[in-house]
Amino acid sequence: MSLLKTVAASHNNVDNNMLPSTPGKLKPEKYQPYNHYMIHRLRLSKLTLWSSIFLAFILFFFILSPPSPSPAANRRESWGGHHWEKRVTKSACRNSDSGFTVLVTGAAGFIGCHVSLSLKRRGDGVLGLDNFNRYYDQNLKRSRQKVLSRAGVFVVEGDINDAALIRKLFDVVHFTHVMHLAAQAGVRYAMQNPHSYVHSNVAGFVNLLEASKDANPQPAIVWASSSSVYGLNSKVPFSEKDRTDQPASLYAATKKAGEAIAHSYNHIYGLSITGLRFFTVYGPWGRPDMAYFFFTKDILKGKQITVFEAADGGTVARDFTYIDDIVKGCLGALDTAKRSTGSGGKKKGPAQFRIYNLGNTSPVAVSELVRILEKLLKVKAKKKVMVMPRNGDVQFTHANISRAHRELGYMPTTDLETGLSNFVKWYLDFYSPSTKNPASSSSSSSW
Repeated sequence: MSLLKTVAASHNNVDNNMLPSTPGKLKPEKYQPYNHYMIHRLRLSKLTLWSSIFLAFILFFFILSPPSPSPAANRRESWGGHHWEKRVTKSACRNSDSGFTVLVTGAAGFIGCHVSLSLKRRGDGVLGLDNFNRYYDQNLKRSRQKVLSRAGVFVVEGDINDAALIRKLFDVVHFTHVMHLAAQAGVRYAMQNPHSYVHSNVAGFVNLLEASKDANPQPAIVWASSSSVYGLNSKVPFSEKDRTDQPASLYAATKKAGEAIAHSYNHIYGLSITGLRFFTVYGPWGRPDMAYFFFTKDILKGKQITVFEAADGGTVARDFTYIDDIVKGCLGALDTAKRSTGSGGKKKGPAQFRIYNLGNTSPVAVSELVRILEKLLKVKAKKKVMVMPRNGDVQFTHANISRAHRELGYMPTTDLETGLSNFVKWYLDFYSPSTKNPASSSSSSSW
């Protein structure tokens, strides 16, 4: 500060000596070249001094600070290298020549985790992919990842929109099948963050299809559509032949778009593609944004829950489908999928294209769901009944599964009370590990 004051004082003195002593009159002075030269030299010296100090500081911090890695370098560190490739190939290794080699996207998700475990246990090679986004509790996803790791399934941490990563996976492993379950889920959240749905459910799907159609040989693809595509359709039960051009939410619209995009890739490039329309899947290790899950949480905490009814007082009902039944449908779709007919992006003949409903065929009122939870939790719920808002939800869902039964051998066997009983046991064990629940480990679904 003293140096700054000295410089400022000198500068002021120099400037003051050049001002007229009487306002409005210029004091006549003789021109002195030597003094003028010294003044400019002094200014230049001070400027040089401060410039040198400034440059010294920049060099000091530059030398001490480590260089920032480029995006490419970050990407290689996160998923490249010999050790990484070794883990990938080991996880994707199948136990027999007749087994599949399956890429499961969304592997740390609810359905993805269950499907991955079932495939691995029957001897298929399984490689998982998940971006571990923050849509809901990441701890739950990480816990699923640990379960998969213990079973020998490696989950690559990455996004389906990362084209370089997807192509790298296809270079390292020759997948026979892709089980595409990664998606931005949730009907209501689409009103808050619409771009995430287009990014994941449309752009991400296209990125995966691009890598698949360029592969040689091309894998067969089974992917998760949704019962939401039926939208405002009032004909029940919902059949695959029914109209799906009236989506009631953006989520539904992106899933319908996915079906149309899948058809175009099937038609142009010969990809074998099967779409599965899931109906309200529930069970152990489920999603916290689903009603049965947060109802359980709030009932146990003594919080009020909101139960919706239709504007006319009608019942809101869902075709609740237990996770084990859904897994059987997914494996049935994989087992019956025919090979893609293209190679390296070129179609060589017509390819299989299928759409199936996977539901329970027995819609249950949400009020009945609450009654069952009260019974299992031994706690009376504090209910608030409200008219269902216009946020994309529909009043009811009901699946016609005759096609899936006929062609996949799909037949759900778990009623809602049995499934919820398994869920509650898992929930109490997972969130209250101190609670004695000896039956939870054995009865909580297929785990």
